[in-house]
Amino acid sequence: MSTSKTTKAPGAAAENGGKKLSNFLCFAIYSANLAFGRAYKPLLDKLGLTYTQYVTLVALSEEDDQTVGMLGEKLFLESNTLTPILKKLEVDGYLQRRRDPADERQVRLTLTAAGRALVDADPGSALVEATGLGDDFSTVQQSVAGLRDNLLRSMQPGSGKE
Repeated sequence: MSTSKTTKAPGAAAENGGKKLSNFLCFAIYSANLAFGRAYKPLLDKLGLTYTQYVTLVALSEEDDQTVGMLGEKLFLESNTLTPILKKLEVDGYLQRRRDPADERQVRLTLTAAGRALVDADPGSALVEATGLGDDFSTVQQSVAGLRDNLLRSMQPGSGKE
């Protein structure tokens, strides 16, 4: 005999048993991501950057001499998506790409002084206040990052959830 808890499916609306978009956590995160993109756009347009280019520079600022593969893992981007972004940032003078002398297949990346200055200027800092999260900002950021990590882990072979 099985005993099962009755739980509502994710996103199920309390009223009339139907699903309601506003109750989906995934949609809340998706739409928040879109809102962040809209908020960043005017700030980054002034610099001639896209959001993806900006976060690429931020990720590079964490560690010099990264490979394209290392950077792609941090950004959750494949190298075929990342390469045109890196080429543009190189042309704009924000980073240098060079072949690894120990392994010619690897491309190593380093921020230039202009790239470092742009990241240090922190054009997105005004958006921290715009979130309205106040002291909860880092807690929410850590919770969302944990959620992402849990979902990625659940998809790995051997997790029992694939």
